[in-house]
Amino acid sequence: MSKDHDPASLPYRRGVGVALFNADGAVFAAERIDTPGAWQMPQGGLDKGEHPWPGALRELKEEIGTAKAEQLAETDWLRYELPSHLVGHVWHGKYRGQEQKWFAARFTGTDSDIDLEADDHPEFRAWRWVALSDLPQLIVPFKRDLYLVVAEAFAGFAKG
Repeated sequence: MSKDHDPASLPYRRGVGVALFNADGAVFAAERIDTPGAWQMPQGGLDKGEHPWPGALRELKEEIGTAKAEQLAETDWLRYELPSHLVGHVWHGKYRGQEQKWFAARFTGTDSDIDLEADDHPEFRAWRWVALSDLPQLIVPFKRDLYLVVAEAFAGFAKG
């Protein structure tokens, strides 16, 4: 296998994720349009030169139609690897996985502020509030270890 096709030679895509907590301490989860049955928290790539928290707010606005959130905490940079069958296909084959900074944020809006079709290219088909501890079992398996770290880091906010 040449270096060009060796996943270990590829960089990580820089991104952010948001564990968005409501007043009851439940976290926002949405079902992906492209992967029915796979639920996740809002997350996405950072634009060149974009700082993580403003990028997280932009991702919220794009993915759930609102950025009504206040930052509570953040993680260090966390990584996950794409499964081998996705390397070379996802993100135009440029990355081996993602390196993400995750934020815990308090949702300051109401459920009616959430609009999954606010963006021209919606990513989610449904959403709900779930217990943070339940989320790792709802995510695609290759992101599960990262979600376990995020759930542990933000467990204190899940108590409402």
